[in-house]
Amino acid sequence: MVLTSLREISRTGVPRGWAGADNFSALLDHPELVPVIGRTIVWVAGIVAVTVALSLGLAQLLHARFPGRRLVRWALIVPWAASLVMTAIVWRWMLSYFYGITNRVLTDLGVIDSPRDWLGDPTIALLWMMWVGVFVSLPFTTYVLLAGLQTVPDEVHEAARVDGASRWRTYWSVVFPLLKPALLVATVINVINVFNSFPIIWAMTRGGPGNATDTTTTFMYKLAFVDQSVGQSAAMAVVNFLMVVVMVLLYLRAVRWKEIG
Repeated sequence: MVLTSLREISRTGVPRGWAGADNFSALLDHPELVPVIGRTIVWVAGIVAVTVALSLGLAQLLHARFPGRRLVRWALIVPWAASLVMTAIVWRWMLSYFYGITNRVLTDLGVIDSPRDWLGDPTIALLWMMWVGVFVSLPFTTYVLLAGLQTVPDEVHEAARVDGASRWRTYWSVVFPLLKPALLVATVINVINVFNSFPIIWAMTRGGPGNATDTTTTFMYKLAFVDQSVGQSAAMAVVNFLMVVVMVLLYLRAVRWKEIG
């Protein structure tokens, strides 16, 4: 990848020699680069934050004892086990302007007056795709946090009750700090997966209209296979990799991961 980013590659994929930093210069001059990077940061931060928040609640729910708990745990696996491409296509059909069930239901309920082109508006389309990203990320994150909850000894809860702590206080002051290792793993893996997520965006909007819903991953694909600029695409791949590393390192520093253990 790095080697390709420093070479001049023909449209047919034949190396023509060294290009030095020309590919990176051309990439930095691209008018869509800054909006794409900004959109990618929103995409990653939004999906990961909402996923972790919802997963904390779901993990706590699935950790409690109730009739049918095993069935609910199995059901939660479905979005994770299903094909990501098929999940995105199903949501695209549901949001279709002409025959989507979303417009039908919302119209019948009186939420909207007439059908809307959900995927035709870049802002709304991005929000819907972020929801799909949350939907498919919940199972893994929930199970990681559930595994963390199951490692918390019962004696901890009993000691908190003896000290008169409420359930809410016990969770935030005792249980949540013990969840930090699981939370660290779930967040870092989610950042990497969401950052490099391609199927959801490509299956639902192909980054359109234009480049309005592109992230760095789909933008990189378009550079290679639409613009046929393999060198710039490789340069974008290097930038993408560095951005992932920086975001993960910033997160690890923020949570002081060396103190977790």
